[in-house]
Amino acid sequence: MAAAKEIRIGYAQGEEEIAACFDLMRQLRPHLDSAADFARRWHRQGESGYRLAVAWQDGLPVALAGFRVHENLVHGRHLHVDDLVTDKAVRSAGHGRRLMDWLKAEAAKLECGKLVLDAALTNGLGHRFYFRQGFLAIALRFSLPLPL
Repeated sequence: MAAAKEIRIGYAQGEEEIAACFDLMRQLRPHLDSAADFARRWHRQGESGYRLAVAWQDGLPVALAGFRVHENLVHGRHLHVDDLVTDKAVRSAGHGRRLMDWLKAEAAKLECGKLVLDAALTNGLGHRFYFRQGFLAIALRFSLPLPL
C-alpha cells in the first residue's frame, strides 16, 4: 500500500503561490479572467484583511479558502469564509475536511467566536459537506446588483 501523501496547509505567500492557485480558484469563480486578474483582486482584498489558506500536496494546491476576520452585531468577531474549493479531481479525499479543521483552529487563534460562510442555494453537495462539519443554515443572503 502506498503511503499517504503529505498535505501542508498555510497562507499563500507571494505572486508565485497565488498564480499556482488560479486554476483551482477558477473552478469556484469561473468569472476570473486571468491569473493576473486574480492576483490584483487578492492584493486589493488583502488591504481589507483577505487571506488565502491553501492545502498543498506535492507542490500543488488541492484545496483553498479565502477568508477575512469580521466583526458585526449578528455574529460578533468571526472568521468569514468568502471562497472555499477543493480541486474537482481530488474531491472526497478529505482535503476539504482538513482545510476546514485548519480554519477552525485559525479562527480560535484569531479570537473569533464563529466561522461563517455563504453557500449558493444550488450547491447541494456543499451544503451536505457544511452540515457534516457542524454548520447550521441560519439565514438567507439577499443580493441586489446596482449600476456602477
